[in-house]
Amino acid sequence: MKIYTKGGDGGYTSLIGGERVPKYDVRVEAYGTVDELSAQIALLRDLLRTRNVTEFDADLVSVSGSLMQTEALMAVGRGGEGRVKELPAAAIESLEKRIDEISSLLPPIERFTLPGGDPAVSQAHICRTVCRRAERQALRAAAEHPVSPAALVFLNRLSDYLYVLGRRLAMLLGAEETLWEP
Repeated sequence: MKIYTKGGDGGYTSLIGGERVPKYDVRVEAYGTVDELSAQIALLRDLLRTRNVTEFDADLVSVSGSLMQTEALMAVGRGGEGRVKELPAAAIESLEKRIDEISSLLPPIERFTLPGGDPAVSQAHICRTVCRRAERQALRAAAEHPVSPAALVFLNRLSDYLYVLGRRLAMLLGAEETLWEP
């Protein structure tokens, strides 16, 4: 099988089900941003491995799988209804459990956290901001097309997970957590 099909040379792509849409369609923007997030998560995972921080590896592998599922759900067009499995509730429940576990290890804060202090901490915050953008794109798509409610909740919860992960990484890697002083 060839990698290139030439089917998108005119600026259109096919959604699951065969519907042809412009590559700037809100659904393509949404699943493209989720794809970008997936690549950023992979970079975070790689950075953590180089630092021998492995306690979040299983989380990030699971997240990567759920992001692929989320992309597929957002890529469903006319004729593709029912062809992609729904994101399981366990994906969201697992994130919530991990958020609670990680949060219990963090000191409380009353101000915003500024990203930085270590490349892995910064990468966690990059992932968080890309996740927020993916969520906005998905909500924009949902305003015009059917989008999985579970996928929307997953993206919202994932950004929370990435926030507490960034804070926890700062602690583990000895990075000073800088709080915003308005």
